[in-house]
Amino acid sequence: MRYRILNIFIALVATVGVATSTHAQHVIGVKGGWGASNARFYPKQEMRMMWGGYTGGVTWRHYTAQRYVGAVGADIEFMKRGYSYYPYFSSEDEATKALRYTRHINSVMVPIVWQPHFYLANFRLRVYIDLAATFSYNISSTYVNELQNASGTYHFKVVRDNRWNYGLAGGGGVAYLAGRNEFSVGARYYFGYGDIVRNTNRYSGNATDGPENPFATTPRRSPLDNIYITVGYGHRLGKASEFDAFERMRENRARRAEKRRIEAERKAAKEAAAANSPKRAALQVAGGK
Repeated sequence: MRYRILNIFIALVATVGVATSTHAQHVIGVKGGWGASNARFYPKQEMRMMWGGYTGGVTWRHYTAQRYVGAVGADIEFMKRGYSYYPYFSSEDEATKALRYTRHINSVMVPIVWQPHFYLANFRLRVYIDLAATFSYNISSTYVNELQNASGTYHFKVVRDNRWNYGLAGGGGVAYLAGRNEFSVGARYYFGYGDIVRNTNRYSGNATDGPENPFATTPRRSPLDNIYITVGYGHRLGKASEFDAFERMRENRARRAEKRRIEAERKAAKEAAAANSPKRAALQVAGGK
């Protein structure tokens, strides 16, 4: 089912991109942010949201002049994320129960983005929704095992760890447009589908891995989720663009408003003249007498 969702999403993004290539605009930018992450283990384990993660990278958007279709594009992000886990929470000893195992994971994330939007404030504000299919690669990792008082580099093993992952993401934000420049604030939730460790049917070396591996039995599922609040800056390229079209729309809107104002004044003047004409006629008749 999840593969079908990803395929449908990618096909939708590709279709929108091809269908809206006319009168489009490319925007490149940078962004960075702060947030939190955690893993979803199954069977369920006692977890703790891990704050202090961060993300930063470059963005590309392909905007169209269609107001609600928005943009398609991609990001390349470096992420610090991870999870915090209580492997001994079932212990009867309170001191042992409170001990945690924590992993920090450095990843490269590539979201393929569709970003529908609408405009406010005379096209100066863009309110957008983020929908993305995500693909990531875990570069490096460290761990802290409080029970064994051990920490250090986490060594990836092909038979134990999945370095490639995928998922979906969603969020939104607002951008301020100033000429060719765009300043944005947004939030995005990354929902992982790929497991960060292989399940117990594929790996059975937990007992001999040492303190970097806290699992007595590998979880059947272990996707990683993240949420980040970001700020960004974008710069549009080229000349003919949706923004030029919006400038013309603003000018046309102003001309129409001025035309309506003049027509309203003329109408009011005619109505006033029509209301005063019986009075003038009566005065003229009275003056003739």
